[in-house]
This record gives sequence, structure tokens and C-alpha cells, in this order.
Amino acid sequence: MPFINTLLGFFSTSRLREISLFDSQSDCIQFNQLNSLLDFAKNTVIGKEYDFSSIKNYQQFQNTVPVRSYEDFSVYIDRMLHGEKNICWPGQVKWFAKSSGTTNAKSKFIPVTNEALQDCHYRGVKDVLISYLHQNPNSKLFQGKCLTLGGSKKISDIGNGMQTGDLSAILIDNAPFYSQFAKTPSPDIALLSKWEEKLEKISKVTVNENITSLAGVPSWLMILLQHILKVSNKTDLHELWPNLELFMHGGVNFTPYRQQYKNITSKGLNFLETYNASEGFFAFQNDPTDEGMLLMLDSGIFYEFIPLSDIDNPYPKAYSVADVELGVDYAMVISTNGGLWRYMIGDTVRFTSLRPPKIIISGRTKNFINAFGEELMIDNAERALNEACKATQAEIKEYTGAPVFMNGNAKGYHQWLIEFSKEPSDISIFTEVFDKSLQRLNSDYEAKRKNNFTLEAPLITVARKNLFFDWLDSKDKLGGQNKVPRLFNNREYIDSILELNK
Repeated sequence: MPFINTLLGFFSTSRLREISLFDSQSDCIQFNQLNSLLDFAKNTVIGKEYDFSSIKNYQQFQNTVPVRSYEDFSVYIDRMLHGEKNICWPGQVKWFAKSSGTTNAKSKFIPVTNEALQDCHYRGVKDVLISYLHQNPNSKLFQGKCLTLGGSKKISDIGNGMQTGDLSAILIDNAPFYSQFAKTPSPDIALLSKWEEKLEKISKVTVNENITSLAGVPSWLMILLQHILKVSNKTDLHELWPNLELFMHGGVNFTPYRQQYKNITSKGLNFLETYNASEGFFAFQNDPTDEGMLLMLDSGIFYEFIPLSDIDNPYPKAYSVADVELGVDYAMVISTNGGLWRYMIGDTVRFTSLRPPKIIISGRTKNFINAFGEELMIDNAERALNEACKATQAEIKEYTGAPVFMNGNAKGYHQWLIEFSKEPSDISIFTEVFDKSLQRLNSDYEAKRKNNFTLEAPLITVARKNLFFDWLDSKDKLGGQNKVPRLFNNREYIDSILELNK
């Protein structure tokens, strides 16, 4: 066992013991987090507005503080952006993570406090590494570097001593100096705004490094790795980096990309999913044999969950981690040490375990297809696409789906625009397997498809090479943290992309 692993193991024992308590004391840990957050923020503007000091239990918190979207919460964020202090968190918030997402052109500015940085984001990364080393005591992870592909927006001053940028830029700017010795590329390259320039420079500086791990969004990182292999005239990452052992991924579902990574790593690679957003580090896969990610209960976040079926209710019922059920799609609501209160982040999750609480990301509250009552979520789609790929030896690079609405006597159907990195052996078999898999996975879709009652069979449209890349480029969204909208309930995105499919 490498000496550094032994040393880290010694210092991480107490943290592993704390994490083990998530199994038996999740309720208590979470309610302690809520009480601590309320006490810390009781003298802020929002704390006084809702009288945090008088809130004694979760039910009172629910009845007093409303659930909000970003648009609802922006009145407080705007005041923080103008330099006002003690609005939603004590003191002045100095950093704001800028994010436009994929469904809204308007930029969002997520407050990032020092407590959120230290006790949530950085702590989450440490927990991932502690857990991995505990399960892999002979790992050589720290004998090399982590190739990290993040966002591209550098830190920008917005006045009054405040700064904004991608979350990755904020994390880099505030990270201790010694952390740079464990990763590559350097900040000046990592935050380049021009994607092609960034690609070339990362390739140049990493080919001779001892890379032992990778971190990033699977789709964008695959583009980078394929470029590195091309310029180095290799076909296998282990020819370049023989000690490569771990890929920490997040941002999009990994299922469509898993085989592509296996194809370029002859010695095998450990895969570990993380759930890290501008709003916080929420969960990570602490067991590689379990797809569920362990919800981080003690990092300054109090979680609530609204059943997706109740999301349009003016007064939806939210549940704490103590009362959720397995197999239900929930919209996740958070109150955080970043100054967010009952904030609906837009993701939907599904619990795979209650003791300890483990989740998968099942979709987005706005990214689903329900034009005909089918309630099709991203998780359903990606599982079915994976089965279709296996049946036809295909590999998917990017995709999006949307309804084609009924027109006169013509029934509706779903159109799927898919860019393959390896096209199916037979597109008709791919379509059939995909359709049947969706019916098996989603009873509402099955009911609408029965005897073509409401829905016709799906239409698979094969996208030209680099279509989605060109579309993102046209929207000025090239880079490691931008994502293609997977499912949408109207044709806004798919029609826009199809305009370039020529």
C-alpha cells in the first residue's frame, strides 16, 4: 500500500465514521442541519422576514417559508449582486456561479458563500477521494495527476468586491495552492474560453503527464480524449497513461457513454458518478456496484422532495428525507449554506435506497415529454436507448427527443434526433427495441402506444456528424459544462437543431 494512502487513511477514519451514520441517523442529521442553517441566518433579511428564530420544527418551516424557483428567488439574489449584506446569509456574498443551463437563455447567478465552498463543495471532493481510497487501499491515484475538464468562464469582477464565473472557475480561484500539483491542466489553460484552443493546449500539456484519474462531463471529456489519442497517434489511453484508474463523472447520464470509455481503456477503468452543481455538492457513488449515489446529509444542505406528480400544484407537499419512498420521481428542493432557502433546483431524483439515502438523477422538472399523457422521463429514455444500442452494436454521442403533435387524423409520435458515434447495424431493429423497452419501463407510455391508440411508433432521425457540437457553437455554448437538452415537451430545441442537420 502506498505510504500516502496509509497516511490519508489514518486522517480519514473519523470522516468515514461520520458518513457511516447516514445509515441509521439520516433523519436526525438532516434536522440538525436545518436547525443550524436557520440559527445561522436568523438575523438576515430573509431570516427576519420569515422569523427564522421562531421556527422550531420542520412542519413550521414548511408552513412559513415558500418553495421558490430561481425566478421567484431572484429578488434576493439581485440585492446580493448589488453588494447588499446580510440578505440571505450573514455578511456579503463575494462569489456567484454563473449558469445559463440549456432551457433558458437568461443567466442565473447562484450565490457561493465561503461556507458553501469549504463545507460543501471542497468537502464533497474530499469525501469522494476518501471513500475511493478506503475501497481501493492499493490505489496509485495520488502518484499522478487528475485530468480535469471544467467550464470556460473566467472570474469576472462585477463591482463592490464581488466576482462571477463558472463554478469550476470559482473553485479553482479559491482552491489552496498545493491542490494544483495534483491536477492538470493549469488554471490559465483550464479556463480558456475558446474551445478549439483549449483542446489543443490541454492535449499538448497532458500527453507526457502521469495521469491517474479523469474528471468531467462524459460527452465533452470524450471529445477531448479522442483528440488526445489522435494527436498522439494512439488508440488506447493506457498506452499514454498506464496508471490511469479512475473516471469521476457527472452532469449527464453516463449510460450512453460507458462502452465508449471501455473501448479506449484496455486495462479497465473505475467509474464513479458525482452529483455536483453550482448550488452544492449533493451526492456521489460510494459503491461502484450500486448505481445509487449517497446523499450527503451533513454538508450544510437541508433536502426536501416534492413528488413530480404534484409539481404543478400551487401548494405542493414536500417531504424530508425521513418520509420519502423508493421508486418515486421527486423534484429536489434545497436550503443551503449558500443562502438558498427552499429553492427548487430543477432536477428530479429517485431514491434507490432509504438507509442510507441513495438517489439517481431521473431528469429535470422541465425536461420530459408529456404531450399525450405518457410522462416520459430522461431516465426511461436513456435506459431504453442503452438496450437498443446493445441490440444493434450502436453507440450514441448525443441526442434529443420531442413530440410530434397530432394533426388532423394523423396521430402523434415522438421524434428522436440521435448522433451516433457508431451507427446501428439496423435502424429498424434499433427503433423496435427502443420502443418496446420504453413500453416495458413506462406504463403510461405503454398505454398510449397500445394498438397505436394515441401514439404511433417513434421516429428515429439520424443526425449528421458534429450536429450537436455545431448547434452548441451557434449558441456560444461550447465547453465542459454545457449540455444538450435531452427531452422537451415542445419542439423549440429539436426544430432549432434540425435546421442545421443538412
